[in-house]
Amino acid sequence: MEINMKKIFFALAAFVLALGFSACSDDNDALTDTTLTHYVSFELNGDDFVIVPVGTEYVDEGCRAEMNGEDYTSKVTVDGLDDIDVNSIGLYEVTYSAVSPDGYPSSISRTVAVCDPNVKTDISGIYTSQPGSGFGSVSLAGFDFTIKKAAPGIFYISDMMCGLYAQYVGYGAKYALVGYISLDIDNNIEAISAEVPGWHDSYEYFETGTYDPEAKTITYDVYYYKYLIHTILKFKKSLES
Repeated sequence: MEINMKKIFFALAAFVLALGFSACSDDNDALTDTTLTHYVSFELNGDDFVIVPVGTEYVDEGCRAEMNGEDYTSKVTVDGLDDIDVNSIGLYEVTYSAVSPDGYPSSISRTVAVCDPNVKTDISGIYTSQPGSGFGSVSLAGFDFTIKKAAPGIFYISDMMCGLYAQYVGYGAKYALVGYISLDIDNNIEAISAEVPGWHDSYEYFETGTYDPEAKTITYDVYYYKYLIHTILKFKKSLES
């Protein structure tokens, strides 16, 4: 039997072309079936970090929300306003959230810093833990820490428990007790808040500490888990150095 090669070639070509059209059709169907997800977008009225002098009223400026180009502000839920105590030094978070008609949530936050503007001392810098820092026979001397000013008298500290797990044990930064401390006009130090990101827990007790402006040292005790950690930090250099 004589085989017609031209017929076989054209038949194969037609088959491949048909597959191509089918694939394109499937792709187009997939694109047509894909639903575009819209989230609520927010724009804060005012700043995202607000300083409020202790004892004065805080009036929240709110935010504006849009959903696919349309105003959505009336559907925004605000959380955290009732937690703000204008008579207590601290950092408070106000969160604005909304859910799209398709059920997708989104949010934005602002921080309200209740502070004493009379505190002029700035203890920002790099500090080194001194001999005597630690607990029991465990020395936590020789580790460096960062302190940054967030507001008058309110400061971020990179590890409130003197590097016990992050540096001494070697677990890394996720296991530092990251938080905020306050300094008053008499150079007393209190803890505001802190968390170990790796374990999502915090200290159990913080004993009022002190700042010595002449020696540029910070001293305090913090109780974490089962350890009462004594901390002595001495200024090493400024953050700009």
